[in-house]
Amino acid sequence: MRRALAVGLLLAVALAGCSKSNPAPSRLSGVKSFSNLSKGHKRGHLTYPQTPPVGGNHSPAWLKCAVYTEAVPNENAVHSLEHGAVWLTYTPDLTAADVARLVALDSINPDYILISPYPGQPSPVMATAWGYQLAVTSADDARLADFVKAYAGGGQGGEAGADCARQGLSPAQARQLLEQAG
Repeated sequence: MRRALAVGLLLAVALAGCSKSNPAPSRLSGVKSFSNLSKGHKRGHLTYPQTPPVGGNHSPAWLKCAVYTEAVPNENAVHSLEHGAVWLTYTPDLTAADVARLVALDSINPDYILISPYPGQPSPVMATAWGYQLAVTSADDARLADFVKAYAGGGQGGEAGADCARQGLSPAQARQLLEQAG
């Protein structure tokens, strides 16, 4: 009886802590959700209906979560999303100060954050997780941090727990793999 009570108390404390640190995704205004995303591993260049992509078929190799100063291959970034990564993207004309604000968000959960420029995206800054996307006009929008807290390391892609900060390909390796596939 005492053991069951202790376990129950620990569980209640853990759940209470989680609810305060991770805002409920449904409460984040402006987040679009996408469902029925395929999860097949495909080699070569793929097309996606969203820009940046929010999920779908992807490369069998995921991209290492890190901060990049050049665009990264969609196919590998999508695989990282499946493993719980949040992909923060920005237009190449974003100011250095705004890029620094995005890079600072990496400290929230560095094992699951991917940051890169994304030419041609529909908004100056976008946050993407498997099946979810937030478009904002400024890197200081507080919803970006809430999005990272809600989704980074989450199980929304169905394969939570694969740390993409220590594993995965570099963009150069990913591009080489894409070229080999044709």
